[in-house]
Amino acid sequence: MKAQYARPVKWLRRAVGVGDGEVAALLWSFAYFFCLLTGYYILRPLRDEMGIAGGVANLPWLFTATFIAMLVAVPVFGFIVARFPRRTFVPLVYWFFIANIVVFYGLFTLSDSTPIIARAFFVWVSLFNLFVVSVFWSFMADIFRNEQGRRLFGFIAAGGSAGALLGPSLTAALAVPLGPTNLLPVSAFFLAAAVLCIHRLLAVTGPREEGHEPGARRDEAIGGGVFAGVTEVARSPYLIGICVYMVLYTTTSTFLYFEQAHIVAGAFEDAGERTRLFALIDLAVGLLTLATQCMFTGRMMVRFGVGAMLAFVPALTLVGFLALAVAPGVALIVAFQALRRAANFALSRPAREVLYTVVTPERKYKSKNFIDTVVYRGGDAASGWAFAGLAGLGLELAAIALVAVPLAALWIAVGIALGARQERLADVI
Repeated sequence: MKAQYARPVKWLRRAVGVGDGEVAALLWSFAYFFCLLTGYYILRPLRDEMGIAGGVANLPWLFTATFIAMLVAVPVFGFIVARFPRRTFVPLVYWFFIANIVVFYGLFTLSDSTPIIARAFFVWVSLFNLFVVSVFWSFMADIFRNEQGRRLFGFIAAGGSAGALLGPSLTAALAVPLGPTNLLPVSAFFLAAAVLCIHRLLAVTGPREEGHEPGARRDEAIGGGVFAGVTEVARSPYLIGICVYMVLYTTTSTFLYFEQAHIVAGAFEDAGERTRLFALIDLAVGLLTLATQCMFTGRMMVRFGVGAMLAFVPALTLVGFLALAVAPGVALIVAFQALRRAANFALSRPAREVLYTVVTPERKYKSKNFIDTVVYRGGDAASGWAFAGLAGLGLELAAIALVAVPLAALWIAVGIALGARQERLADVI
């Protein structure tokens, strides 16, 4: 090992517990997630602004449209996964979305952000986010084994958190002077850099036999049917449990997002200021998350177990909605959103991805993608209409927050049960 790399590698061994044969894969995975989330977080504040520009009252329709788009996209993804090796289909997903960004840039440049284009962009970014991140974590669960995931996924997730710092920093600095539209090519550049990281990661892991570090499978097509992801979920109580966990997560997330949209829309009239606020929330989330992931996530998961990590965000959510029921306002919604998302990225999300290290490759890609997209956005759509229905009945924001409290309590129980089941499955691999 070259002398200039000895000190960083020594730090990684001490802080993360990485082995010599895992260093290159770990660093390329970190860089991959960094580029991916930098590109996304440049787009996210613009998506949130487009959601308001398209009309806050239309948000339930936008969530429903996203769910319908997922229903179309998932079988197409299943077809690609069944017929192409990951060396082909993983980069292909990102090139497809890069092409989409170019199209939207042309539409915004030629037509400005008309309500129809704003709504289409909101739906597209919502689909884009889930697909690209789902593919990333499927890839991670495929090349790293259960024991490695517990140690390394926290640090790999820190790459995303670093990207979640850079992305909103660029947006917050440039959204007002340049205009949000001109940030789209910058996002496309970072996604292209993510594709480069994918190729390097494939090179350092390579198609290998079972049992070799870092645990990659042979580089061949997974096969199976287009709808195998759905059927595999239906026959697995473990995957059904993950679905329930995901629905509870997305339901409470949607309630919080709608409360945020209503509170921010009432507090700020200028589009640039709203976009800046959303970017600053993302920046705060990144700052809170990064240090935890680099230093503590892996060690906490090894010490306390997957179940405890899965239960942390539900517990925080229960407390947060109780507080929101007492005193809804901009300061509280920003603090609650930032703390909850930071805890999700730093603790619960890496633990959730470890759940997939003990399932078959078909379930890692097809079933996981179905859960991360259709189940996720289905929960979004249903909870969006539930929020609208509660508001239609005359409930104020504080009262609606109370509705989320028992859901959070159920969510805690599901997280603990899933962690226990994952431990049992890991023991028999």
